[in-house]
Amino acid sequence: MWPFRFGWRNRRGLPFMIIHLVSSSPKNGVELMDGVESMTRGWWRPTPGSIYPLLKEMTEQGILKKLDGGRYELTQKGRAQMQGPFGPPHRPPRTMDDMLSQMHSFVSYMEDVKSTDRRQLEPHRDMLKGLAKRISGLLAEGGGEEEKP
Repeated sequence: MWPFRFGWRNRRGLPFMIIHLVSSSPKNGVELMDGVESMTRGWWRPTPGSIYPLLKEMTEQGILKKLDGGRYELTQKGRAQMQGPFGPPHRPPRTMDDMLSQMHSFVSYMEDVKSTDRRQLEPHRDMLKGLAKRISGLLAEGGGEEEKP
């Protein structure tokens, strides 16, 4: 579970960016501010007043550990909470509507990838075609078998 949801939406996803940046190597506050600015392509640079209290909070929660040199690293607890294809896990889909909503989000993501760098999809073309065929089979008469030519 991701137990630290309480007010993070108001922080523009900053905790998730910090976790992402620290997951590759320990970083200090300035390096994290630079990293967030780079991730947002210069659109946003967090202030020290937003970074350092959050680092303290995340350290108190056991997500980060402050090293002697002032850098922060991800703890085992933090790494365990990072499992999943797109970051921290959310509530698993419980209904068909939940599942379809997530599928819609993934398709939107792939459409964005296609519009920015089509080459990223090429290695996955066969798998995507296979999934499309399986979904088409679900909608075919008879309800679960693929359509036969």
